[in-house]
Amino acid sequence: MAYTSAAPEISTHQLAQALESGEPVQVVDVRAPAQVAAGHIDIVPDGRFHNIVGSQLVKVTRVAGTAIDPSLPVTVVCGHGNDSKLLAHHLNRLGFRANSLAGGMSAWMMLALPRELATPPSLDRLIQFDRIGKGALGYLLVSGGEALIVDPPRNPRAYLEAAAEAGAGVVGVADTHVHADYISGASTIATTLGVPYYLHPADAVYPYDGTPGRLQFEPLADGDTIPFGRSSVHVVHTPGHTEGSLTYVIDDAVALTGDFIFVGSVGRPDLAGKVREWTAQLWESLERAKREWPPDRMIYPAHYGSDAERRADRAVGECFGQILEANEAMQFSDPDAFARWVESKTVSFPEAYRRIKAVNVGLLPVDGRQAEELEVGKNECALGGR
Repeated sequence: MAYTSAAPEISTHQLAQALESGEPVQVVDVRAPAQVAAGHIDIVPDGRFHNIVGSQLVKVTRVAGTAIDPSLPVTVVCGHGNDSKLLAHHLNRLGFRANSLAGGMSAWMMLALPRELATPPSLDRLIQFDRIGKGALGYLLVSGGEALIVDPPRNPRAYLEAAAEAGAGVVGVADTHVHADYISGASTIATTLGVPYYLHPADAVYPYDGTPGRLQFEPLADGDTIPFGRSSVHVVHTPGHTEGSLTYVIDDAVALTGDFIFVGSVGRPDLAGKVREWTAQLWESLERAKREWPPDRMIYPAHYGSDAERRADRAVGECFGQILEANEAMQFSDPDAFARWVESKTVSFPEAYRRIKAVNVGLLPVDGRQAEELEVGKNECALGGR
């Protein structure tokens, strides 16, 4: 491209805030259509997202030559925030008000927005981190100057900054399960900080062939507790999505369910080719929850499928009683009918999930670019796809 000047930049956090607050922002994604289909900024209102390949956009010579509304500000997005600077500058020369998304889609996919949640008695703060590019959620629990991190991504900066802001030292990191759609940062954080990494041992293996992983972790079992500050997390083994899937309960009031129970679905049991076995485990875990969990317990999962699962405050979570009434997976009283429903909702999953599992159990090293390529796109961890 011939241009040497660059347009102003907007951060991923600023763009997310603008979109979530309803500001009239347009997004122009200049990547190839196949890349856009794999993953893009999907919280843009209808009619305000445009995919115009950079090589075509740079040929536009007048405002009327595009579908972009000249009366609204424009954010230009590319892969890593380089071409977008030049193309936004080009749009500004044509009379648009354009800026470039700093870091591009690579940065957008790693953005984790903190959302404060109501705290149970033993916690000082409970923060949900919303990775909106993935539809993935992680948590920071703070109590008495100590913090526990749950289900962090490979870039944990937002979590660590929030802990420091709260004046809390991180004393442990936990995964609810070994994830398939993104690379966990839990083991690395634990090693760097010299704190325990908590995991169920059934998930410390490569599930496709049983190869033992190479992880240093503190094993958890049903009924165990993780003490920190003046709080204690109660561990419930809830297999089905994975064999080692765990739910973390705080004060009997809050449950971090991982990929066991979502607001609108449940975790798919087919990711390791053991559908019949894991469907039976999922059924038993759901039946146990129905018997034992109080209806006013707040459920906070590790993923969501769409904005329909959000509350008015943009956080993702719901009381168990409401989930029992509205979640289709909870309506079955017969295991065979449930198994048929699971089969009807099961779709193919990305081949990258096999490699991500291998990374997360320590069997496959990857660099930053490889990790980025593996993680592209929304999660597909719920029954029914996204």
